[in-house]
Amino acid sequence: HLKNVTISLSGQYDCSIATHPYGTKAAKIQLIVKAEKEQHYLKKVWLNQTLEIPCLEDTTSENLSTYPLKWLVGENGRKEELVTKEPSCPAIYRNSCALYGQRVFLGLNNSLKIFPTKITDDKVFSCHAMYHPERVQKSSTTVRVFSK
Repeated sequence: HLKNVTISLSGQYDCSIATHPYGTKAAKIQLIVKAEKEQHYLKKVWLNQTLEIPCLEDTTSENLSTYPLKWLVGENGRKEELVTKEPSCPAIYRNSCALYGQRVFLGLNNSLKIFPTKITDDKVFSCHAMYHPERVQKSSTTVRVFSK
């Protein structure tokens, strides 16, 4: 068992076991540890329009409906939970941000929808999908709201 796995633990591991009466059994395994990376996007939207932000834009093969998911909104280093969804009740989610109230809801494929957009929506929105108890796939989208 390896704990606190880092990239530096990548490499070849050898295991040999002395067995009686058959002699030594040996095996080798190549371990490759990859860093998790967060994807960053920029989205431009007009004032009073509907803003829709996909959760993980480049994820096509994975079904996000089976994972716990949360959307966060950040500004000045602070992050506030906006929407959370549990896979046991995919049709039910919790909108916990009073600032956005009825303007925020979860769209198809777990996208975040905001309507109508306001100038104050110039923020960073992050989606976190927990695809393993210790692994979270993240994407963040910086939103720029323009007025005509």
